Amino acid sequence: MKLNTQKRLAASVLGVSSKRIKLDPERLSEIKEAITKSDIRSLMREGAITSINKRGVSRTRARNNILQKRKGRRYGKGSLKGTSRARLPRKTIWINKVRSQREFIKYLKQKGVLSVYNYRLLRNKIKGGFFRSRRHVKLFIGEYNLTKKDGK
Repeated sequence: MKLNTQKRLAASVLGVSSKRIKLDPERLSEIKEAITKSDIRSLMREGAITSINKRGVSRTRARNNILQKRKGRRYGKGSLKGTSRARLPRKTIWINKVRSQREFIKYLKQKGVLSVYNYRLLRNKIKGGFFRSRRHVKLFIGEYNLTKKDGK
């Protein structure tokens, strides 16, 4: 039984492809008699003609990849796009380094290890980019005896 016309009409009513039209196999004789769009609409209301849902892109693989990345996987050399500076800009590195160093000398000042004078000295050096890291600040303090107990 050819129902191409009915399928085409149903497709135009629903605004989908004729491939997505599903006909109820028990009501094929009724569907064959339907020759107008209004007939097709009434059959749709009754449930004799339906449309199959469109298949989307599956997110299964994407979800799996996200789980793997949470575990720290999939970040090897082959997966990297962009230079290290593109991935973590110079400015961000600078900000993190300076904040860490300032936090460290502030802590030392609050503990009473650094005098206000030495705190200022170190803060200005940090501002000028003199130190490479917190450890470098620590070494500098030890080398020049900037603690209150040892020095001034």
